Amino acid sequence: MGADVVDLIMQDHREVERLFAELKQSPEKRPLLVPVLSALLTAHSRAEEAEVYPVAKAEAGETEEVEHSQREHAQAEQLLAKLVGTDPETPEFDEVLTELEEAVTHHVEEEETTVLPRMREQLDEDRRAELGRAFATSRADHLGDRPGQASAAELRTQARNAGLTGASGMTKKELAEQLMRS
Repeated sequence: MGADVVDLIMQDHREVERLFAELKQSPEKRPLLVPVLSALLTAHSRAEEAEVYPVAKAEAGETEEVEHSQREHAQAEQLLAKLVGTDPETPEFDEVLTELEEAVTHHVEEEETTVLPRMREQLDEDRRAELGRAFATSRADHLGDRPGQASAAELRTQARNAGLTGASGMTKKELAEQLMRS
């Protein structure tokens, strides 16, 4: 039996929290830590969007929360791209870091109090283990991805998760713009 998807997601959440703390406490490590944070957050988001959110909507009845979470992912990805492009020795870096941390912390709190407990209730142990394997594989596949660089297929998945209609007829640029507005 594989690891429970809920446990894997929560482990990632704790690692992201640790990285935020280290980024604030050790400014000299920022050039090394920002790529790690970026890789983890991006891969985690892509894996949730591809493997977890569709199941949370279809099997755990979390349609509204998933749509909300998808919008939060889009906001966090925008902030993450901004952080990656900001000089770590400037005051602007601290501002963007704080904004990103607040957005991610809010998202994590909501996810851990609504979507994840509901998945534990509604999905049996075998299904959560199956999702855990799919999540871990997807996350590993996306570890090299950069924020703001989603493929058209990934943007269509995000649009479905966010409850946007008409996504299949949109260009990649239109999809990205629509997701940012939602």
